[in-house]
Amino acid sequence: MKLGLQIPSFTWPGGTEAIGPTLARVAAQADEVGFDSIWVMDHFFQIRGVGRTEEPMLEGWTTLGFLAAATKRARLGLMVGGVHYRSPGLWVKAATTLDVLSGGRAWLGIGAAWNREESEALGFPFPPLGERFEMLEETLQIAHEMWTGEHGSVAAFSGRLFRAKRLLNSPQSLSRPRPPIMIGGGGERKTLRLVAQYADATNVFGGPTAIHHKYEVLREHCAAIGRDPDEIERSTLQGVNLSRDSASSGVDRFGELSDAGAQHVIFNLADVHDPRHLETIGRDILPQVKGL
Repeated sequence: MKLGLQIPSFTWPGGTEAIGPTLARVAAQADEVGFDSIWVMDHFFQIRGVGRTEEPMLEGWTTLGFLAAATKRARLGLMVGGVHYRSPGLWVKAATTLDVLSGGRAWLGIGAAWNREESEALGFPFPPLGERFEMLEETLQIAHEMWTGEHGSVAAFSGRLFRAKRLLNSPQSLSRPRPPIMIGGGGERKTLRLVAQYADATNVFGGPTAIHHKYEVLREHCAAIGRDPDEIERSTLQGVNLSRDSASSGVDRFGELSDAGAQHVIFNLADVHDPRHLETIGRDILPQVKGL
């Protein structure tokens, strides 16, 4: 099993001036103790369930570039990007840039998005859900084209929503055949169908029973198009609080998720700015979970 760290909050001691140094330290420590991946959200305001809207939130791609310089081995990605925030060409160029500058460690994490509040507040168009799914599929099609060959397909693209004259991508990504694509969300009719058709990983929410069901639905979509479902990494987003739960209970929980089919558990860690928590993860959880 792989373990990933999501960093969803930057409300840390020391205020705004401390965000940069604290984030660099957290990322470097997570990298050192053995996390396979590090993720940040693609939001502009803090989201419900994590904190108040007015709490600090960093733009995702810029933050990943910062993390690339602070880490050496963990892959880096958005958990997950909101498709309507950027045009398809920019999605691919940003992910390629991160991949090249990090030495081949980028993920393209992307989904149909949901946050109407921040979109309308900052002036981002927020199309209806059906249209956002169309945007997502055409963006994925363009990504596959731009990550083809040495410099992209260099072909034109004409979709219902997007048009491009020359899909050139130079420099090309270091990751081969491309930076892995993760689609977030568990929608059974559209999202998981897109995973089967275009992605290298799925990310779903819930306990063992719920995620197992989603993985089985994904298998059905793969069967419908003749794709081997084992080509797709099965991940899930969770939360860990070591002030409340013991390390041994965390190991047991990860074991249950593994039994349900999860191969990559990505979690946010309460009070991640406290070095003791990452020390505990590295000493008491990661060695046991790696063997699952």
